[in-house]
Formats: sequence, structure tokens, C-alpha cells
Amino acid sequence: MVGAHLGPSHPSGQGAVWHSFVSAAVYNAVVGIQGRYAPYKWRVKGPSTASPEAAAVAAAHRVLLDCFPASRTRLDAAYADSLAKIPDGRAERQGVAFGERAADHILKLREGDGRHAPVEFNAAPAPGVWRPTPPDQQPYLDAWLGRLRPMTLTSPDQFRPGPPPALSSPRYARDLNELKAMGGKTGSGRTARQTETALFFGGNLLVQFQTGIRDYADRHRLGIADTARLFAAANVSATDAVVASWDAKLHYGFWRPVTAIRMAGTDGNPATAADPKWQPLAPNTPPHPDYISGHATVASAVLRAVTGILGTARLDLHVRSEATGTARHYKHADQFNKDMIDARVWVGVHTRTADVVGCRTGNRIGTWVLSRHFQPLGRAAASPVSQVSQTSQRSQSSQPAPPKCPS
Repeated sequence: MVGAHLGPSHPSGQGAVWHSFVSAAVYNAVVGIQGRYAPYKWRVKGPSTASPEAAAVAAAHRVLLDCFPASRTRLDAAYADSLAKIPDGRAERQGVAFGERAADHILKLREGDGRHAPVEFNAAPAPGVWRPTPPDQQPYLDAWLGRLRPMTLTSPDQFRPGPPPALSSPRYARDLNELKAMGGKTGSGRTARQTETALFFGGNLLVQFQTGIRDYADRHRLGIADTARLFAAANVSATDAVVASWDAKLHYGFWRPVTAIRMAGTDGNPATAADPKWQPLAPNTPPHPDYISGHATVASAVLRAVTGILGTARLDLHVRSEATGTARHYKHADQFNKDMIDARVWVGVHTRTADVVGCRTGNRIGTWVLSRHFQPLGRAAASPVSQVSQTSQRSQSSQPAPPKCPS
């Protein structure tokens, strides 16, 4: 059950929230039994004789059932299948009990955190201000994410960046003219490879990371504690990146490219020109503001957490896209960030500035998360679980530099 795909498929960061709850509960359940790493906001130890596998399964099931009660039948079936792979007996019973306790702790921590609270975007339409975009004209989606209590940050606006470029600025004109030339559905200057890149990152980024991290853990033979740690650091970072990016979206409320290009005659910038019929390559622009890019912020935060946990700038991540049916292998996080930033421009839904600033914000969030959570308990002994695990333990005092965000 660990690493299952959670949450909605619409273009919201909401799915990251459920992933982080499950991953944090599983992590606490496993390291509470095995030790080695400091639990997330918890000081409880489990029985050393308990099964960490049973604890992980029970923790995931309990959190998922609380978050998705309508899916009980499917969740109970998956739970039974997972437990059937673990030998019956005292260790299993102890593991289940401790896993449920770990889950209850996370659920208690998240009570009253602002999920689904009524948050409205009320800015009046004006040049530079977000409004529903064609063709569907959907209302602002999941505005509550920008007010959600973060998993680790002190507040949603802790890493809020400065404002987007002024409409009259040369930088704004460069952003808009690049989008107009490279992000359109027709008449674009994109190459075939650039179009594939644009579409590759048009699917569910959270699913791409879950499957990629699981594949990495399998190929590198990570043990259960190292796997739980990797997922927890990545998914907790993703949630705080979603909160931070939605906070900026709510605060600045900057219009999307499709609106900006069609209404360029109102922006007061002599270097831009309106195209009332312009359409992005993406069939639908996500229904929330441009600045900052949620995709770029989440990707950067996750990659900062993953490379920090692994203790190496080398990523070795296989990523698949349900949008294109293709797969890519990323050796380095820098290349992933570059492709992500380019993709959101070339698909026509984000300005380059929104992507670059999002990437830099994500780096700061990932660094913050690792500086406070998911660290070893003292100097952990070398484990035969995996060479990567040993490298991670040795590298805590010498973390790799954060992945780069191209300008």
C-alpha cells in the first residue's frame, strides 16, 4: 500500500496533502520500531519485536480510511492482501497496533489544519489580475491550499517570493512574447522534442514522483526504513511546496498567459501585442493564477529532498508520463528542473518567471524540510541494506548543493 496513488486527477496540488499524511505515518511507524532516523514530530518508540512491514501497512490503511472513507471496500481489500504477505503471529500483531498508533498521531496533528476551508479569490478583474480562462472558464480551484497549515513551514507565506514582473517591464514583455511564440497550440516555433517535453510534464506530477521513487527504491534495494524515509521527505516537501505556491497564487493573483496574450492591448506595455484568438498547447489552463508555478515549486522541493536524503547530486530517476506514454531517465536533478521549467512555458500555461521563481522557492523549502526532519539518530551504523543508504548516512554533514534552477 505504501506509495499508492492518492488524490484527485484534476490540476490541483491537493493530492500531495494525502501523500504526505500517509508517508509521514508510515515513516513514523517504521522508524519507531527500527530506530535509525528521528520520527516526524513524535517521540514514541515501538516494540523492537514488532514487524515494521505490518506497522507500515496498518499506518497507511488507517490514514487512507480516515481521508477516503467512501473507499473502504477497496482499501480493506488492499490491506488484507498486504497483511497476507506477512507471517501471522505476535510480531504482526504488535506491528499493526503500533502502525495504527502512528497513524492516529498524524491524524491528530492535522486536525483543524484548514483543509477544504472556504477561501475565496475576490480580486476584481483588471489588467494583470487572474480570471477564469478559456475554454472551460473554471472557477479558482482549491484556494484553501494557500491557507493550509504546512507540514513543516512556520506559515504558508514563510518563503513567499517578491511580486511578479510589472506589466510595463521589459521582463514581462520577454515572458509574454516567448509564450506567444513557443507555447501556442498552432504556429509555434517548437521542435518535435520540445513539444514532447511540454506534453510529458502535462500529466500528474505527483504520480510521476511516486512511481519514480518506488522504482528507485526497488532497483537500489533500499530497506523499509530508507524507503519510508525517502517517500516521507519527498512528500512532506511536496505538500509544503503546494502550500507555498498556492499562497503566492492567492496573494498576487497574476493572470494566466492565455488571458495576458489575448488582452495584451490593455497591459500598457508597448513591447506586447494582443492576439485575441491565441490558444496554449495545453487543452486547458489550470484554474488558478500563474505566479508561482505549482509544478516547478513541487518538482524542485521534491528533488532537493531526494538528493539531500541520498547524499548525492546524481538522481538516477526513471520517470513515466501517462500524458505521452513515454519514459525518461534523469541522471541529475538540474536537468529535471530545466525540462520542467521549459515544459510549462512550451505548453503555454506559465511564464518563465513563474517557473524559475517557483523552482527557487522549492529549493528553499526542500532545504528547510531536511534541516529539521528525517535525520539520522546520531551516527547510524552502516547497514547492509544498500550502499545508497550508507552514503546517505555518511553525507549528513556534507549535503550536496541544491539542484540548480535555470534563469
